[in-house]
Amino acid sequence: MDVYWIGGGSGAGKSTVARRLAARHGLRLYDTDAVMTEHARRSDPATSPHLAAFLAMSMDQRWLRPPRVMLDTFHWFRGEAFDLILDDLAALPDGPPVIAEGFRLLPGLVPHPGRAVWLLPTPQFRRAAFDSRGSTWRIAARTSDPERALAGLLERDGLFTDRLRATTREQGLTAIDVEPGLSEDDLTALVEDALGLKESDPGHHRKA
Repeated sequence: MDVYWIGGGSGAGKSTVARRLAARHGLRLYDTDAVMTEHARRSDPATSPHLAAFLAMSMDQRWLRPPRVMLDTFHWFRGEAFDLILDDLAALPDGPPVIAEGFRLLPGLVPHPGRAVWLLPTPQFRRAAFDSRGSTWRIAARTSDPERALAGLLERDGLFTDRLRATTREQGLTAIDVEPGLSEDDLTALVEDALGLKESDPGHHRKA
């Protein structure tokens, strides 16, 4: 399977950039966020113990814990059920290359990391992105202490982005800092260049 990968922190613009590049270059889009519920259902508790524990928790148990604990125990951040992403991609019929995107695409798990890029949003960019989507309080509002839950979630996501920054640097992988003032056009162009897509006309793609 011929795949390009866009990972990174929440609110970095991964979905927007992936959709734009898919349309521009005739790629098929694979959104890992869209299959999280299905993957949770298909997951094996023996190999995804943190996911199994998460599913048994209340909203307060999930989102009112210390941010560092949420970071270290969050199943998707630990790569649980990543094999189901690879199974999905392997099951796709023959066709154009795929662009896969989502925060679940972790360094060390993505095949062919030379065809991957990780987007690293600043806290200011992340919060502005959530506010513009109207999703800032989507999870926090379902807890008994929305203010505390939101603060914890934002801190957890910042810690996750810091971890991605350190890991990509250590492994020599491509990462892009996403800061306020960076337009969608500029970010799309940076990702396009990082993935080598500018070298190809629509419908013509290099192989891994």
